[in-house]
Amino acid sequence: TKRATGADPLTDDQEALWQGAISVGTPAKTFTGNSDLFLPASNCAVNCAGHTLWTTGASSTSRNAGRSFSLAFGDGSTVSGTVFSDTVTVAGLTATSQAVGAATRYSTGFAKAEFPPDGLMGMAFPQISEFGANPVFQTLVAQGKTTVSEFAFKLATSGSELFLGGVNNNLFTGAFTQNRVTAVGFWQIALGSANVNGTPRVTGGQAIVDTGTTLLLGPQNAVTQFYAAIPGARDATNTVGSGFFTFPCNSLPPLSLTLGGRAFPISAASFNLGQLSAGSTTCVGGVAAVDFDNMWILGDVFLENVYTGKSSDAS
Repeated sequence: TKRATGADPLTDDQEALWQGAISVGTPAKTFTGNSDLFLPASNCAVNCAGHTLWTTGASSTSRNAGRSFSLAFGDGSTVSGTVFSDTVTVAGLTATSQAVGAATRYSTGFAKAEFPPDGLMGMAFPQISEFGANPVFQTLVAQGKTTVSEFAFKLATSGSELFLGGVNNNLFTGAFTQNRVTAVGFWQIALGSANVNGTPRVTGGQAIVDTGTTLLLGPQNAVTQFYAAIPGARDATNTVGSGFFTFPCNSLPPLSLTLGGRAFPISAASFNLGQLSAGSTTCVGGVAAVDFDNMWILGDVFLENVYTGKSSDAS
């Protein structure tokens, strides 16, 4: 059987997010975006100016599912609207009767100035879908558009890509380190340790691999222990914001995370969010503390350093 695969080039936006193109409807209209897929509808009344809008009535394959939706995100952003179904194409692979949220209200976090893409395309498991439907990739698998229930991604300042239906062997060398999903819903795995200068400073816990999170987030106590091992690091709650720490720009020791028994380095370029102020010798760290109980979020600060494949078959 011929394997159906597709590669969607991703554009880097200051290493804060990566966006690619999808098309929705018949005739197809192209949107930029990232469980659930939502786009700003043509009747969106709040914070949708500047985005490409989806006119559901202009698509011959669009159907109103007759239910509303409301989504909330970790940064406080929200979106609400109506669920439709339509044809969706990403990386050259087409899903039919795919659940799509037609957003009629964006919070300020999704306004064009804050969020350049038009919408989001969730890649987690259907168990956490607010739409009660398969996410796009699971639909592609279920409809036989790809025979391999695996996707992979590279995040970098250039050459970034989302690959559907397997992995792109041209973008990595060596063998993958396997990490079993510990709880189906998000892409949740076990964290071995967070290391400074090759020494584990925090051990154990769970981690969610999330391309939609810019930072590497961890529990308050664990992150405090991590920075305690970095000479000159300081709590920056009063200067940067809650959960942030600073460190001397020119003296960062080697940092890494151990996953599946293997230590993966975090480059200084990824970890360093920039100077505290212009000309300062103090920089802001890309690991931040949040009010989580034993849970880390492996966002782009970490994922820039690895090539990641996710298989729902092998969990």
